[in-house]
Amino acid sequence: MALTILRFCLFVPKFTYYLRCSPLWKFNTLLDNLDAFVKNILTSILNCPISNQAWSQASLPIRYGGLGIRKISSVSLPAFLSSVYSTHTLYGKIIFNSLGSIEVSGLTEARNEWSMHSPSQVPVSLSSQRQWDDIICKTTFDTLLANANSKKDRARLLAVSAKESGYWLHALPSANLGTLLDHTTLSVLIGLRLGATINQPHRCHCGDCVDAFGHHGLSCSRSAGRFSRHSTLNDIIRRSLATAHVPAVLEPIGLARGDGKRPDGMTLVPWKMGRSLVWDATCVDTLAASHIQATSSMAGAAAISAEQAKRRKYENLDGSFVFVPFGVETLGPWGPGARALFEEIAKRVIESTGDPRAGSYLGQRISLAIQRGNAASILGTMPRCGGLDEVLDLI
Repeated sequence: MALTILRFCLFVPKFTYYLRCSPLWKFNTLLDNLDAFVKNILTSILNCPISNQAWSQASLPIRYGGLGIRKISSVSLPAFLSSVYSTHTLYGKIIFNSLGSIEVSGLTEARNEWSMHSPSQVPVSLSSQRQWDDIICKTTFDTLLANANSKKDRARLLAVSAKESGYWLHALPSANLGTLLDHTTLSVLIGLRLGATINQPHRCHCGDCVDAFGHHGLSCSRSAGRFSRHSTLNDIIRRSLATAHVPAVLEPIGLARGDGKRPDGMTLVPWKMGRSLVWDATCVDTLAASHIQATSSMAGAAAISAEQAKRRKYENLDGSFVFVPFGVETLGPWGPGARALFEEIAKRVIESTGDPRAGSYLGQRISLAIQRGNAASILGTMPRCGGLDEVLDLI
């Protein structure tokens, strides 16, 4: 809740008027002190170590792989420039030529400052703060990507910048709706997103060593969150289909493959072209050794590969079914099959409920299920804490 309040209500949202109406970008020391204050608050809320590199990523918008906790120093110049250009016509009508120059005070200095950072890039719409800001954000993200220390860091940055990866951060925390994360889970997930240290090095139940980043739990053969995440994903799909008035069952009988395994779900009424929908969900580890070569080059590569494997497994399925693989990755990206199925279900849910936000809520629930599975997998590698019974036994 504190993270949501910090993002939407405090600092940059509170200072927007002053950032747009005054040349605060000139006062670097003041803005740097405010940014340091915001960073300390964020570290306190998340209980997660945030290095300078992690802070640069965290201060980016969610669509660029950040947390949406913006640096005031980064927003000040785009805010001022967009404000000046959006009011330029009105300003010219108020300040007549006979009174002197009609240029807003500080505009030339602001343009000179901008040319020092991005000399060759100017937004199409000069009055759009987002377009000015996007240039700075993209430059920051490209710098982080270029300075990535390993393929894992590069794969992580590419994955968290995918559109679907940030759905869970847009969910308003509510215990009644099931979108509220406990402190430990949130700390683990933010650390995973920012590449920060999550835990002390220790030995997993499977016998392998776990480093400070905790990535081993995501692909461990005894992963604690894999099965719960898989069942939750399928339950979300089934429930959303029911909301759209399309009844469905999980693990349908009579559709087993040659190895005896069944798809995850099937609609009981036709989905498209008189054929029922059959889906099979899978969540693969973005940072697994078998995927790291591909995921460090393209976001979502592991999900695409997993969906292709699912299609091959069910290629002999009866032609009276529409088979769709639902492939997602631990760090957030979705495969094309998952994206297409989500968009179709979201469209039908919106039509059924009349709520234009129903589709975004569905995406947030799927994203939260993936992230909760990640946290359970990482925390599941640690020794289980004993309860009161063990203490009484010692006494």
